[in-house]
Amino acid sequence: MTEQAGDLALETRAGIDPAAADQQLNDKIGLKILEATPERVVGTIPVEGNLQPYGLLHGGANATVAEALGSILAALNAGTDRAAMGLELSCTHHRAVRSGTVTGVATPLHVGRGTITAEIVLTDDEGRRTCTARLTCVVRDKPPGAK
Repeated sequence: MTEQAGDLALETRAGIDPAAADQQLNDKIGLKILEATPERVVGTIPVEGNLQPYGLLHGGANATVAEALGSILAALNAGTDRAAMGLELSCTHHRAVRSGTVTGVATPLHVGRGTITAEIVLTDDEGRRTCTARLTCVVRDKPPGAK
């Protein structure tokens, strides 16, 4: 992971309850955030360690990557005084992956005051689309005193 990617990983933890900071699912699947702007969030996971019983990348790993990248995108678009929380996630698994790395790219489809919807495209090391996901987040004002 590059120094820039490491800094992005720390930035995405801003506002996380310290009691939950060491219990993040993103860490358990090996998610690395490579780029994070309101227009585009990019991350990768290794296939190794994220398999289902048939030796393929687990569909839940695809869903976790999609939810994570889409949520970061939504949070960046919501602004510092608002919170974005997942409302609906849809994943279509196009191609099995047995090894290497999967890269996800989240881009906004809709940025509104009450909802933000992102498309997340996952690809394998050869650039082939393996999963297409759509995440809609609800956006609310943060409660007083929340980080």
